[in-house]
Amino acid sequence: MYFRKLNRMKHISSRENPFFKELHKLSGSSRHRKKTGQALLDGVHLIQSYLDSGGLPQHLILVESALKNVEIAELLKNLPCVPVTRLDDNLFAEISELKTLSGIIALIAEPTPSVSLGQSQFCLLLEDIQDPGNLGSMLRSAAAAGCDAVFLSRGCSDAWSPKVLRAGMGGHFVMSIHESADLFEVVKTFQGTLLSTSLNAKTSLYNYDLCGKLAFVFGNEGAGLSENLLAATRHHITIPMPGKVESLNVAAAAAVCLFEAARQRR
Repeated sequence: MYFRKLNRMKHISSRENPFFKELHKLSGSSRHRKKTGQALLDGVHLIQSYLDSGGLPQHLILVESALKNVEIAELLKNLPCVPVTRLDDNLFAEISELKTLSGIIALIAEPTPSVSLGQSQFCLLLEDIQDPGNLGSMLRSAAAAGCDAVFLSRGCSDAWSPKVLRAGMGGHFVMSIHESADLFEVVKTFQGTLLSTSLNAKTSLYNYDLCGKLAFVFGNEGAGLSENLLAATRHHITIPMPGKVESLNVAAAAAVCLFEAARQRR
């Protein structure tokens, strides 16, 4: 049955094909992803992370050589009811940002956040994080440290862009991601400890009680937190840096804070 299914899969070789055009829009347009509520997962690792979270792809897209890949073949066997379409290599390359083709892409519906602000026990608030690599790294760290939710301002990079998904390494699927959040409203209503980092803070991260209901707030790579949001968080901490550097990359700073919290919360 498996091989009969592969023999029957649809094959697309033209850029004028409507389905290919839709995939191309999803790969390159944040506006289109938000309009449709869909995203593309490139590669076995991301797809398997999505499956492990209970998700089911709407469609699988392959190149012919993928059929010889053991991991991909096994994944296909476990998803007999998901439609499969094969693209010519040159078309697949147009919807993938990887230099070496992964061979498989999944079309998915973006997961609906399941953990609300009121339910969250350990979360991350991000204001205007614009670099996709930084955002994906921060989401990955948040997931690994045990955060249950992340709230992103409108100025953040698209959480479901291919670059952010790739940097997130599956972290998207183990916590709730709230995009276009009003962070001032989140700060105002969060019933727990809100912490932001500041070079002028007098309290070290390592001397702060990070147990209980907790949220870390981080701002833009260059500008940091806006003054109003910095003031609204009330509690400020500093990350001790004995070396001769002025500051950390925001993704590195977030990782340090998140894992100190994870250590204390064990």
